Amino acid sequence: MTDLDNAHAAMEAAPEDDAVRLRFYERLADTQLFMLLDGEPDGDQVKPALFEAEDQRFSLVFDREERLSQFVGRVAPYAGLPGRDLVRMLAGQGIGLALNLDVAPSAMLIPAEAVDWLVATLGNAPDETEARLTEITAPHVPEAVVTGLDRKLAIAGGLARFAYLAAATYEDGGKGHVLVFIDALDGAENALAAAASEALTFSGIEAGVMDVMFARASDPLAAHLARVGLRFDLPEAVMPEAPGAPGMDPEKPPKLR
Repeated sequence: MTDLDNAHAAMEAAPEDDAVRLRFYERLADTQLFMLLDGEPDGDQVKPALFEAEDQRFSLVFDREERLSQFVGRVAPYAGLPGRDLVRMLAGQGIGLALNLDVAPSAMLIPAEAVDWLVATLGNAPDETEARLTEITAPHVPEAVVTGLDRKLAIAGGLARFAYLAAATYEDGGKGHVLVFIDALDGAENALAAAASEALTFSGIEAGVMDVMFARASDPLAAHLARVGLRFDLPEAVMPEAPGAPGMDPEKPPKLR
C-alpha cells in the first residue's frame, strides 16, 4: 500500500468527511506521478495518452512506475513529475486523471473539475504583511495542523534547518500563530511559505491565522522560540538520481503538445 492508497482508503471510508478528502488531494499533489504518453516525447513536448469515459477525457497516471508497467503490459513512454505540476499542466483543458486504473486499490477517475479545483487551491499564495509581534508563546493549534505541517515540511528537505510554531500576539492586539523557519536557504522563502499555507489549507481547519517568518539560529528570537515553540526538523536534502523520463528533471518540466 502506498501513501496515496492509504489516503484514498480513508476517503472512501468517510465520504462525508471534508478534512479526509482534503488530505487525499494533498497527497495527490505531493506524490510523484507517472503519466502514460501517446508516443515518444518531442524534446520537452509531451502528448498524454487519453481515453474517454463519462463524456470526459482522462489522462492515465500512476503513483508507481511498476504500476504503469503492469497496466500497459509493455515498455511504454511516460513522464514523471509531482502531482502538483501535472495538474497545473492539465488545468483548463477539460482533462481529468485516471489514477492507478486496474492496478491498485486507489484506482479512481478524478474529473477535470477536480483537477481545476486542486490547481486553484494550490495557487492560494500567502499574503505578505508588515505586522509586528509583541509576544510569542506556546502554540495551541488542532492536531490536524501539526500533522499537516509535519508531513508538508518533511518534503521540504534542505530548504531550512528547522522551524518553530508558536502563538503570536500582534501590535494591533490581534492573535494568531507564526511559523518561523530557521536558517532558510536564500531564495527558498516563497517555497517554504507556500508549504506552510498548504498545510493550513489542507488541514481542513476553516478558521485560523498562521504567518511565516524567517530567522537565523543566532538571533535572540530563535533562542526564545526554542523555549516556547513546537519544533519541526526538516530532513537534509537528498541528491536526485540522474533524470530519465521527461519530467524527472525539476528544472525542465515537460509541456503538453
